[in-house]
Amino acid sequence: MSKTVGLDKTDQLSLAPDPSRWKALAFIALAQLMVVLDATIVNIALPSAQHALHISDANKQWVITAYALAFGGLLLFGGRIADLWGRKRTFVVGLLGFAAASALGGAATGEAMLLGSRALQGAFGALLAPAALSLLAVMFTDAKERAKAFGIYGAIAGGGGAVGLILGGFLTEYLNWRWTFFVNIPFAIVAALGAYLVIREPSGTRNRSPLDVPGVILSTTGLVALVYGFTRAESAGWSDALTISMFVASAVLLAAFVTVEAKVRHPLLPLRVVTNRNRGGVYLSLGLAVIAMFGLFLFLTYYLQVVKGFSPVKTGFAFLPMIAGMITGSTQIGARLMTRVPPRLLMAPGFLTAAVGMLLLTQLDIDTSYAGVILPAQILLGLGMGTAFMPAMSLATIGVEPRDAGVASAMVNTSQQVGGAIGTALLNTIAASATTAYVTGHMALGASNPELLKLQAMVHGFTAAIWWAVGILAVAAAIAATLINTGRPGGSSVSGLGTGEDIEDEVRIPVVAH
Repeated sequence: MSKTVGLDKTDQLSLAPDPSRWKALAFIALAQLMVVLDATIVNIALPSAQHALHISDANKQWVITAYALAFGGLLLFGGRIADLWGRKRTFVVGLLGFAAASALGGAATGEAMLLGSRALQGAFGALLAPAALSLLAVMFTDAKERAKAFGIYGAIAGGGGAVGLILGGFLTEYLNWRWTFFVNIPFAIVAALGAYLVIREPSGTRNRSPLDVPGVILSTTGLVALVYGFTRAESAGWSDALTISMFVASAVLLAAFVTVEAKVRHPLLPLRVVTNRNRGGVYLSLGLAVIAMFGLFLFLTYYLQVVKGFSPVKTGFAFLPMIAGMITGSTQIGARLMTRVPPRLLMAPGFLTAAVGMLLLTQLDIDTSYAGVILPAQILLGLGMGTAFMPAMSLATIGVEPRDAGVASAMVNTSQQVGGAIGTALLNTIAASATTAYVTGHMALGASNPELLKLQAMVHGFTAAIWWAVGILAVAAAIAATLINTGRPGGSSVSGLGTGEDIEDEVRIPVVAH
């Protein structure tokens, strides 16, 4: 008969594996897929929605921005609510709210209704996403099972965006843009019913401390200002007065947030969550990797549709090799090796493999072969990112006290959301500048063949930005290799139910004796 050393009977019961945990994983994964694919599915439908609702070119970006601001700004608050209310309850409320907001968007009769629905989707997504990840953290305590669970979750987190491109293309081309919203409703209802019936959240894992209202206000306004600053930079430029004001306001608000969190008794984000070098390394490297990936989705979508003439559906299917690579990297490489090697030996090589794939894409030209360049590049990108994402998702919540699991999970989503906003704005600006410079330097060609010049300039801009993405992935690999120094998760029980102490040389886990 086994017993857990150093734990009383109550602790032993709380650490006992949930018999419904694998069923719960299916519904958590379904909800995560819905949230991640929603970030890209609307991109494909945006031109159709803009035309149908008579949205101006100046305002069309708000269909994306409204979601990004609400989601990115409220993530830390959503993570704290999950710790306070209970993760299961927050998860179900987030799902039902997301379904209602999606129904509103699909039925939109005008611009204001559509933008309002997108903001509501972002707000409920900010409840849902950290609750989903923290549920995994507290339900899967066995090291090998945790590896498998996070392998599946990591594959969805990495590949869901590409799935959104496929689904968005199919729905827009064969039905209409409204179905890119309506499709969320069955996802959400099935996941909510399943979660209500099978999820059994471990007892004693809530944080019932009073809500840190100043922290909520400062973090929300600071993150909204940061995300909006990058979003505006993409359309108005980096020297725009409002862009600069947003960055200054964000710096001041987030600095004030850190100061408040260091002093209040019950902080929204306990600084111990982010100052641990391993978790800090995960948040930073993951955010940088997402910068590169979001830029890639944008450029490759435009390249395939505008330059190569692919339809929306064909473009979506062109991303399938990347999805397959991510699933393989996450479930067959990351999950199998996570309990055998330290996380940095998966994350750093994973980011470098993705960088090699990105490097192949710097060779893009107007007549580049899909099979010769884009296909192998996507496979390498998928394998690398899948292998790196899987241990990153797990490590971000290992060793965190149960009461902090929600905000620790929210930080993972925050790094991804902010990284996505930065990636879209920064790399798009670099591409636009390189495109303009190319046109200026090749005016003679433009006189004889303006359409050819336009396409060549566009591809030149893409490759210039992709070179930056290669460098960003290399920096992410270096951060993962140097900051993340925890050992492999050994033993038979890894808990996101840690002691709250820093995990430096190894993951501290309950020792199980037989």
